Amino acid sequence: MKIAAVQMISGPDVVPNLAAAGRLVAEAAAAGAQLVALPEYFPLIGATDVDRLAARELDGQGPIQDFLAATARRHGIWLVGGSIPLLARDPGKLRNGCLVFDPQGTRVARYDKIHLFGFKRGEESYDEAATIERGDQIVAFDSPLGRVGITICYDLRFPELFRAMGDVDLLVLPAAFTETTGRAHWEILLRARAIENQCYVLAAAQGGRHPNGRMTHGNSMVIDPWGEVLARMDKGEGVVLAELDRQRLVDTRSSLPALKHRIL
Repeated sequence: MKIAAVQMISGPDVVPNLAAAGRLVAEAAAAGAQLVALPEYFPLIGATDVDRLAARELDGQGPIQDFLAATARRHGIWLVGGSIPLLARDPGKLRNGCLVFDPQGTRVARYDKIHLFGFKRGEESYDEAATIERGDQIVAFDSPLGRVGITICYDLRFPELFRAMGDVDLLVLPAAFTETTGRAHWEILLRARAIENQCYVLAAAQGGRHPNGRMTHGNSMVIDPWGEVLARMDKGEGVVLAELDRQRLVDTRSSLPALKHRIL
């Protein structure tokens, strides 16, 4: 079974970003992918806080959600919709939500980013908590590819979140890692999550220089349960595609039954 990560360099305007996402998802589906993941904030990056708040959608309705449902249905795929801005309880904030659609275009899961990124080094600084309301629900869903867990970007640094999902066959992580933190930690953390959970990891990233000057790390990749990188893309738009081999899962867990050896 093939899985694919879409890598993008999204800008501040929703319409051209949806067009780019649609083209890249179609490319992945044409190559045989049964599950496709978009990156974090695929509909807009670099918009002002006011513009991002204005783009928020009500849970269950809005043009971005309509696009995701229609795209999954058109190609008959499982579509992990990166993340989009959704209304929050706090009227001055948004939820950074990842929505999952099945091949009929029905939404089967929603995950709101739990860990909010904060970073300051020199002139580079980020404080997601200023405009984003954190989620509080761990999310995994069942599919023909097995049990799939969903997290977003900064969540990658918190292994206890992944452990709390229980046994999963695939972890999907949409992201927009900065170039600074990504260059230092991205691959190491992704491979660690695959190894310790003995599962596949599908990481769909933003990758390149955005119109507002921000540089994201890219390096979308597929990693197997042994921690081997099966496919990767450094920078630029494109599709990363690999096979999810269920026998590989069985063999890895049989030869090194670490999941059964857990005490805590």
